[in-house]
Amino acid sequence: MQADARPANRSEPEPDSPEAFRSAVRAWLAANCPESMRSPWRTEADVCWGGRVWAFQSADQRLWLERMAARGWTAPSWPREYGGGGLDREQAKILKEELARIHARPPLMSFGISMLGPALLKFGSEEQKRQHLPPVVRGEIRWAQGYSEPNAGSDLASLQARCEDRGDHFILNGSKIWTSYGDFADWMFCLVRTDSGARKQAGISFVMFDMATPGVTTRPIRLISGKSPFTETFFENVRVEKDQVIGGLNQGWTVAKYLLTHEREMIAGAGLSSAGSTPLSKTAVHRLDTENGVLRNSALRADIARFEMDEQCLDLTIERARDETQAGASLGAFASMFKYYGTELNMRRQELLMAIGGYDALVWEGGDSDDGHMPKSWLRSKGNSIEGGTSEIQLNIVAKHLLGLPG
Repeated sequence: MQADARPANRSEPEPDSPEAFRSAVRAWLAANCPESMRSPWRTEADVCWGGRVWAFQSADQRLWLERMAARGWTAPSWPREYGGGGLDREQAKILKEELARIHARPPLMSFGISMLGPALLKFGSEEQKRQHLPPVVRGEIRWAQGYSEPNAGSDLASLQARCEDRGDHFILNGSKIWTSYGDFADWMFCLVRTDSGARKQAGISFVMFDMATPGVTTRPIRLISGKSPFTETFFENVRVEKDQVIGGLNQGWTVAKYLLTHEREMIAGAGLSSAGSTPLSKTAVHRLDTENGVLRNSALRADIARFEMDEQCLDLTIERARDETQAGASLGAFASMFKYYGTELNMRRQELLMAIGGYDALVWEGGDSDDGHMPKSWLRSKGNSIEGGTSEIQLNIVAKHLLGLPG
């Protein structure tokens, strides 16, 4: 790592031409991305999630976050006034390509960036944007999503967590389930019922609150993988300030649907090689017998080639959709198509990794099992078909809204 490398002055404009911008990005990354951050990530600890309690794996991981955040490149397309990079579509695409070229790890994984941020930018007040977005960009606050409840998963509008009006604030009671990393989060964005007399969707509000507020507790949900990324979250007389309602009272369903499109896009792209994971072909060549650099197992070779072509098609289609949404188009039901296909693709990826690993990939603990990383990741991938809306629900949406089939 070059000791004299420094983040560029945020007040300086980016180069005008794409070629000049690419050259500037390439030079900056060469000077500022630590060598240890230039390798595919395997576990969640390999990528910074930020927040008050995050423990950096290394000094380089901290440095990589700090330097990218100083440029606003943890959220490159967000406006500069909220801490983002202020890049246009072409510049953001170039930055992504240059990061992929050097196999750079994401400097920050954050539900604040992938889900809350887009909703705040569209529906939030100026005060809310200035309060919440810059700390997200810097990785200072980690967010959790409070959507699903017992008996209100895919039928989200049946939720029963209630906010009662107490004049200058609300009092929240109820619970959420399948809260991703709820026990590590600093703040939560949450769907609550604020009008029990209205029809299901009409009486819902989108609120935010600090997870350290008295009355908020979490309990891990133990999974078959042996790990617990999910929690139950309980609210007992939790104070929620009225200035933390996004999009207006009883208008939360509109905000929630918009956020879900971004969540489903995030889930769809999570397993792609462009997101920082090692390409399957590279893994296979490294672990299995080859002849002149080609896998001997022709059937597995064909399956991997088919997978990587499908993976690239999804990546390019998501990229096209992002361009269209940034140009003002609505993603709408296409998010369900992305979520379903991305889910199926990630499960295929994990199945192929197990095939590449053979019997050794089934080892759960001990020896060189890496704490059962491979079988646990394989089992975890099945959850993709449930979280963010079940695959059955996504297929129903695609059939009705994209294919025009009777429902």
